[in-house]
Amino acid sequence: MRTLLLILPVALVALTAFWFVTAGRRAPRSDRSWAVDHARAVQVEVRDDSVVLRDVRDFEWHGPEEFSERYRTERVALDEVRAVWFVLAPFAERWRGLAHSFVSFELTGDRFISVSVEARREMDEGYSLARGLWRGFETTYVVGTEHDLIGLRAIRGDTLFVYPSKATPEQARSMFVDMMRRAEELRHAPEFYHTILNNCNTNLRSHVNGVASRPLPWGWGILLPGYSDALALDHGLLATDLDIEAARRRYRVDERARDALGSGDDFGRRLREGME
Repeated sequence: MRTLLLILPVALVALTAFWFVTAGRRAPRSDRSWAVDHARAVQVEVRDDSVVLRDVRDFEWHGPEEFSERYRTERVALDEVRAVWFVLAPFAERWRGLAHSFVSFELTGDRFISVSVEARREMDEGYSLARGLWRGFETTYVVGTEHDLIGLRAIRGDTLFVYPSKATPEQARSMFVDMMRRAEELRHAPEFYHTILNNCNTNLRSHVNGVASRPLPWGWGILLPGYSDALALDHGLLATDLDIEAARRRYRVDERARDALGSGDDFGRRLREGME
């Protein structure tokens, strides 16, 4: 194990150097033949007191590969943004290092909008950690309903945690606008996704550090997203006094999410029942 810890940083530096050296060999694009669930990037218009979102994803998932395709247009008044919830989906239970992390913004009236930074896949293309190291994907911000983004992972059988954060309404609004501006920028100036440097967790860290009084450092909690809940707890970002193991038990929601599938706009409320 000690040898692995010594070798891994060197390997990461070498891979990163190679990634930058080959930068000019393939340019990121926004006009590829995208997979259906990544085909329409959200369109964002930030106004003085609101944000207008077009192509908010709201798929109805019947199975991991079966869905009814739906999109919404949402006008979010900034004073409706109340809180931020941190969502974590580890890829495995025995070793939780690999995971997907994203956030949900709570609005007035038990409404929620999720924002997930993802590797944008082309048609008939699956996600690959290795391919993500070699400019195989672009970065996209998927903006959708919880019923879609959390529901997909629930129907897939993923382990799911949904944690309340300590973000104030003002911090939540600032982070929401920051993420929406970034989503719109990527529509016009696409970037390559990178498994280590430009992924779900590194982008979230940037947005969190834009509003947090105690910035999240770069380290294993960022490199291995499955431990980012422990990092957030250690830095006082989660709204709980529980230790991490107790918090994971309280805020694990995969079974509840599966039970709530099909509940549409009531999904977010049902997901959080009994959390207090």
